Amino acid sequence: MNFKKVPTVWVLSSLCLSGEAFADFLSDSQATLGMRNFYFNNDNRDGSAAPSKTEEWAQGFMLDFKSGYTEGTVGFGVDALGLQGITLDSGKGRHAGGSMIPSDSDNRAVGEWSRLGLTGKVKVSNTELRYGTLIPKLPILVANDGRVLPQTFEGGQLTSSEFKDLTLTAGRIEHATGRGSTDQTGLAAMGGTRQSNQFDFAGGDWKVTKDLTAQYYYAHLENYYRQQFFGLVHTLVFADNQSLKTDLRYFKTDASGENSSGTSGYRISGYTKNDDGVIDNRTWSAALIYSVGPHAFTAGLQRVSDGSSFTQLNQGSLVDKGAAGSSLYLYTDRLIQSFTRAGERTSFGQYAYDFAALGIPGLKASVIYVTGDNIKTRTGDTQKEWERDIFVDYVIQSGALKGVGLGWRNGKSNSEAARDQDQNRVFLSYSVALF
Repeated sequence: MNFKKVPTVWVLSSLCLSGEAFADFLSDSQATLGMRNFYFNNDNRDGSAAPSKTEEWAQGFMLDFKSGYTEGTVGFGVDALGLQGITLDSGKGRHAGGSMIPSDSDNRAVGEWSRLGLTGKVKVSNTELRYGTLIPKLPILVANDGRVLPQTFEGGQLTSSEFKDLTLTAGRIEHATGRGSTDQTGLAAMGGTRQSNQFDFAGGDWKVTKDLTAQYYYAHLENYYRQQFFGLVHTLVFADNQSLKTDLRYFKTDASGENSSGTSGYRISGYTKNDDGVIDNRTWSAALIYSVGPHAFTAGLQRVSDGSSFTQLNQGSLVDKGAAGSSLYLYTDRLIQSFTRAGERTSFGQYAYDFAALGIPGLKASVIYVTGDNIKTRTGDTQKEWERDIFVDYVIQSGALKGVGLGWRNGKSNSEAARDQDQNRVFLSYSVALF
C-alpha cells in the first residue's frame, strides 16, 4: 500500500457513497483559516561559533479542513491541512542557523514555502483511526509549534474511548516534516544521522477518579530506543477558586537495535557513560501547582540519570537543516534550554497571573526560573546552567479585532554546557471560521 495514496483512496471511496450518507460528511465539515505573524530573534552572547545572531520575520497561514463522517456503522472522512509561510524579513547574515524559514541553495531564506497534508479517518462507535498527516500531543511525542508553522508527522494513530474514563491510543509514525521545511525526513534521536522509519507507540489515560488521572505509554524508535512513560496527575480542590495540582512524570529509556551496539550514524550526541553514544536514561519530575484566584504558583524538581541525556524524537542532525526542532513532555522544556543533559539536577519555579481580576480580561502573564547543576559533559561533570523566561499574552475580547491574539516570549539563558543566549519571540495570531 502506497502511504501517500491512502487518504486519496478514502476520499474517492466516500464520493462513491449514497447522497444521504455523504450529506453528513459535508454538513458536519468545518474549515478555519489561522494566521500567525511571527518575529524571532536569538542572540548568542558568547562563543566563537556562527551565527552570533539569528533574526527573522514571517507570516504564516494555516488552512485546516475537517470533514464530518459518512452515515452508518462505519463512518469515513478526510481532513486537509494547508500550510504556507511568507518571509517578511531575513537577510543572509541573520538567517544563518535560522530555525523558522527554509534555506535556498545559497543558504538565504526562501521567499515563501508551503506544504499540504491529507488525513483519512475512519470511525466506529467511539474508536477512530487516522492515517496521514498528524500533529500528536502525547507524553512520548509532542509536535513542536514554536515557530510560524508547526512541525507535522506522517503515519497512523488509533484512539479509542470505548470504556468509560479510559482513553487508549496506539499508532506508528513513519516520517516528519520540520517546522522550517517543506520536505519529509525519516526519524532520528538527538545526534543521530541515520534515519529510522518506524516509531511505534501505545498507551492510555485512565481517569481513576474525577481528581486523579494515571497515564502509561510505550514507544519504540527502531534502531534507536525503547521508552516507557508513567504519569500521575491529581487535583485537590479547596474551594471554587483554590486548588493544588500534583503532576508526577517518569521516563525509562533504553537503547534498541543499532544504537545498543554504538553503530555509527545511530549514536546520539552529548555525554554517554562509556562515550559510545548508547542511550541509557531515567528521568523523573515532580511539580506542584497552587492556584488561588488569578494567581498560580508552580514549584518542581527534575532529575536526569547520568547514563545519557534524556531522549525523544529529534531530527536536528539529519541532512535537512529544516528538520530541526522538537518538543518534550517536560516542564523544563523552555524557550532555549530543556535541562535534560546527562546527570542534570533541576529546580524550577513559576508565577502566573490572570489580569481579568483587575478588569483586563484576555491578558495573562507568567515568569519562570529554571536552574540545573551536576551536568556531565565530555569536558566536565559539575557544570551548571539557568534560564529565565517571561510570557505575556493578550486576546482582544470585543470590537472589530475580537479574537486577535498578541504574544511576547523573552528568554535569557546562561550555561556552562552551551552558549549563553537571549531570545525574543513576538507574534500576532487570528483565526477565521470559514464554515
